[in-house]
Amino acid sequence: MVLAGRDLPADGETIAEPLRGGNASAYRMPRRLLAANTFKGQTMPESPLQGIRILDLTRVLAGPFCTMMLSDLGAEVIKVENPKTGDETRHFKSPGRDGESPYFMAVNRNKKSLAIDFTRPEGAAAVRALAGTCDVMIEAMRTGTMDRYGLGYDNLKGEMPGLIYCSISGYGRTGPLKDRGGYDPVAQAEVGLMALTGEADGPPMRVGVSLFDVMAGQYAAQAILAALVARGRTGKGQSIDVPIYDSSLSVMLPYHARYLVEGIDETRVGNSSLVAQPLGVYEASDGPLLLTIAGDALFAKFCKTAINRPDLLEDGRFARNAARVTNREALKEGLDGIFASDTAAAWVERLRQAGIPAGPILTTGQALDSPETAARGLIQQAPHASEGSVPVVRSPLAFSDTPVRQPTGAPLLGEHSATVLRDELGYGEAQVAALVEKGILLAP
Repeated sequence: MVLAGRDLPADGETIAEPLRGGNASAYRMPRRLLAANTFKGQTMPESPLQGIRILDLTRVLAGPFCTMMLSDLGAEVIKVENPKTGDETRHFKSPGRDGESPYFMAVNRNKKSLAIDFTRPEGAAAVRALAGTCDVMIEAMRTGTMDRYGLGYDNLKGEMPGLIYCSISGYGRTGPLKDRGGYDPVAQAEVGLMALTGEADGPPMRVGVSLFDVMAGQYAAQAILAALVARGRTGKGQSIDVPIYDSSLSVMLPYHARYLVEGIDETRVGNSSLVAQPLGVYEASDGPLLLTIAGDALFAKFCKTAINRPDLLEDGRFARNAARVTNREALKEGLDGIFASDTAAAWVERLRQAGIPAGPILTTGQALDSPETAARGLIQQAPHASEGSVPVVRSPLAFSDTPVRQPTGAPLLGEHSATVLRDELGYGEAQVAALVEKGILLAP
C-alpha cells in the first residue's frame, strides 16, 4: 500500500522520514501516526496533528494565534520567551489585576513555555538543537534578526532538511519595506480598511479587533499545514513568508476587485452598503438591530412575510436592488418607521422565522452569555498552573473522527524550561542550573 507516494510498511514497522527538522535517519515516525484512520482496526490519533512538534518564537498576536490554532489540532507547541519579560502580552492587563493577563491566556493555551535568551550563544545553541527535534519553526522577528543568531532558515536548512520554517513579517523578507515591523492598526490604514470604515461624513475608523493580525495567523497556519502535506510527498521542508501587509490586502475583497476591474475606489458608507440593500442598522422601539438582504427574491420575501408591506414592491424606488441602493436613505427611513412598532428582540425573532437574515447587536459580554454560545458549548474551562482553571473560547473546529484537543491553560513564564531541556536535549541538572545562574534561562 502507498501513503504520500511511498510504500507503506506492515503494522509495527516504522518509516524513516525527515518528519522533524533533522536528517531522516535521526527520526522514525510510528506507522500509526502516519496512516491513522486509513485502515480497518487502526488506532486513531487523539487529534489531527498529534505527533507534530512546533518551536514558536513569536510574540503578541499573529504568531501566537497561529500556533494556538495548531495546538488545538493536537500539535505540541514549545513557546520560546524572553526570560526577563516574557511575551509582551503577559503585561496587557487591567490596572490592579494581580493574576495572569487575560490577553496572553486568550492566545497561548496548550503551549509549553521555554524562557531562554537566544541572543546569547548558549541560548542560541539550545534553540538550534531544539529546532532539530521539531517539525515546524515559526518566528516573527525583524528581517535579519534570526540570521544574526544563527537561527535563520539558511542557517538551519542544510542540517535540518525536513524543517518547515515560517516567518510572519510586516512587509516580507524582500523589498523596500522588509526592515519595517508590522502592526495591525498600521495595516488597517495602509490597505484601505480604515477608509472604508466609519460614517460617510465622519473620519476613517479602525476596526476594534486586531483583525489583520488574526488573519495573518490564519494564513500562516494554513501555509504550515500545506507545507506538512508537501513534506509528506517530498520529505523536504521549506521556508514560508507571511507578510501582514500582503495578507491584509488579500482580504480586502471585493473592494480591490472593483477598483482593478472598474476603477471604483469606494469609501465609507457607515453600516450601509453600496452593493446590496436593505443592509445596515435599523431602529426598533428599544434599540437597534442588524438586517441584511441581498437580492430581489429575498427582499420580496421580506416585504410579504416579515413586515407585511407588499406595496413596497410596487414602488419604483425599491423594486430592484440597484434602485434600492440609489434610494437607500429613503428606504432606511421607511424601515425605521416600521421597526419602531416593536422591540428589537421581537423583530429579530419575527425576521428569523421568516428566513430573513437579522440579528441583535450585542456587546462582547452579551455574546458570551447568549443562549447560542451556551448551546454550542463554546466556553470551556482549562486547567491553569496558577489560576486553577480559566474560561476559554474553544476552537470552532469540529472533526468527526480526530477531535481537537481538550484545552489546557496558557503556561507560566518558563514553566517548562527545565523539562524541555532535560527531556528533549538531554541537559543535566548542572547544565540547567548554569544557564539559570548566567541569566540565560528562567526555570522556576
